[in-house]
This record gives sequence, structure tokens and C-alpha cells, in this order.
Amino acid sequence: MKIKTRSVEETIEVGRRLGALLEAGDVVLLVGELGAGKTHFTRGIAMGLGVSDPYVVTSPTFILMNQYQGRCLIRHFDLYRIEGSELHSLGFQDFRDSGVSILEWGEKADPAILKDHLRVEFAITGENSRQMAFSGVGERSGKTIAKMTSAPPHRPQ
Repeated sequence: MKIKTRSVEETIEVGRRLGALLEAGDVVLLVGELGAGKTHFTRGIAMGLGVSDPYVVTSPTFILMNQYQGRCLIRHFDLYRIEGSELHSLGFQDFRDSGVSILEWGEKADPAILKDHLRVEFAITGENSRQMAFSGVGERSGKTIAKMTSAPPHRPQ
């Protein structure tokens, strides 16, 4: 599934739609170059998961992981500065099932520990426009994409 957005607000809205569908145990990999909209998208996911102040969502580049509380715990990882195998040392497997895990620079994650996960690849198509390609590995993620596909898109005014 591919979705095109024309603004930061639309990218956040797509994230919000996804976040509304996520549950504890879901893993979302975000793949795309610097400035592609991964953190804005994560802000939207947090909104969809009920985080009261989405502006607490910031890139965890230098601290490696942020946590946010919504209807379930959200763990927001940034793998830019680490090797994929180091995700294990951050405790990923220990708390994977207790919340939603979002991994920026997700292509660096060791596939052996990911199991079922949703992958969102970002492409910059203009100054503010983006294209997001969604794919799932596993039954759970496939169902989430199907739900997103069947939900009517909402575009902020």
C-alpha cells in the first residue's frame, strides 16, 4: 500500500490513522533518509495511541529510545547511531510485547529479533510532499495494513 502526502500535517494524519489501529506488541519500522518525515509520522502514531501532548515526541537520536504513555506504552527507538544487533542490548525483546515499538532507521534492525512487523518506507517527493510505502511481515501486520486500506482517508483542512 502506498500513500502520498502533501504536507507535514498530512504525514502526521497518516501516522495518527495507523496509531489508532496499533496495539501492544506491534512493531513499526520506519525507513527513509534524514528529513523524510519519520519523526512527524511517529508524532501522528502517538496521537492515534492517545498521547495527550504529541509535541513531547522528539527524535531519540542521542538517547536511543524515548517512551510515551498513551493507551499503551510507546517505545520510540532511533537506530541511526547503533548497529542493528545492539537493539537487543537496549532490551527490545524484553519489552516488545508490553507496548508499541517504533524504530526509526528500522532497516538497521536485526531481522532475527523483529518477528511480525510493519515497515513504512518514506520517499521525499517534494519540499513538503512524501510517499509512504507500507508492507507487513507476518499475519498481524498484514491485518493492520488491510484495516488501514479499508478506512477512508482523512485529510486535515
